[in-house]
Amino acid sequence: MKKLVIILFLAFASFLVKAQELNATVNVLIPQQVSSPPELFNTMKSNITEFLNGRKWSKDTWQNSERIQCTFQITIEQQVDNRSFKGSLQVTSSRPVYNSEYKTSVLNINDRDFEFQFQENTMIQWSNDQHRDNLSSVLAFYANLILAMDYDTFAMEGGTDYYLMCQTIINNAQNAPESGWRSNEKGRQNRFWYIENILSQTFKPIREMSYNYHRKGLDKLSIDQQAGVDMMTTALMGLKDVHRIKPSSYNMQVLFYAKADEIVNIYTPRSMEERQAISELCKLIDPGNISKYEKIVQ
Repeated sequence: MKKLVIILFLAFASFLVKAQELNATVNVLIPQQVSSPPELFNTMKSNITEFLNGRKWSKDTWQNSERIQCTFQITIEQQVDNRSFKGSLQVTSSRPVYNSEYKTSVLNINDRDFEFQFQENTMIQWSNDQHRDNLSSVLAFYANLILAMDYDTFAMEGGTDYYLMCQTIINNAQNAPESGWRSNEKGRQNRFWYIENILSQTFKPIREMSYNYHRKGLDKLSIDQQAGVDMMTTALMGLKDVHRIKPSSYNMQVLFYAKADEIVNIYTPRSMEERQAISELCKLIDPGNISKYEKIVQ
């Protein structure tokens, strides 16, 4: 009987470990010439994967099948010394569409202000109330951003708690020597401004669009395709106000990094009236992808 209890306990514990929120794939790309051996970067990949996937990031209970598919691709461009690195971090995430095998892209962001230190024999540590180091803070920031954006697709402004946690991480990092955390840095394409914007009233239509586009649009396509597409169109139309007040904002750019190709694929088979309307809208609010949206009406 005792043996059976132990087996059951281990099985349950194993399930709990697996049933975290993220199912992250981590890749570390390195230049041909680096001073550290390949084993260091293998350990880096393993430790970052464990940090992201082995930690509970929310208060909710998640089933193993509900974990968010995401990727963290680290491109190391410079090794400053034996444990200091500079480069970029591309983070993507997706979520399934109801009653289909299709997964829709929710986040696709490339952070070019990624400086960090990594020691091979040291586990990555992080706490909510302090900035321990840049690696843990950046990873925790994007883990919470993934959750925030995922929750927003299932409930109106459902990700607020996780955006606020991103803001806490930013506040804790104000005295960090690394860039990406402050309002006064060159340009407005950094972590500070992304969260500052998304929590403001001006950018509220982006969050409303996320819920209406995904939950009331994509998730309804298998039930009533026309109604689903109509809701997606209405959701995208709501972004005009953001563009009018803050044209070519970083938040809008990030949104369409994830959505531009999907919009083209969904609307290309629609009626000419629908195609023309969405093509003109997207060329207006996402001018960086005009060539893609012109294909909708060709």
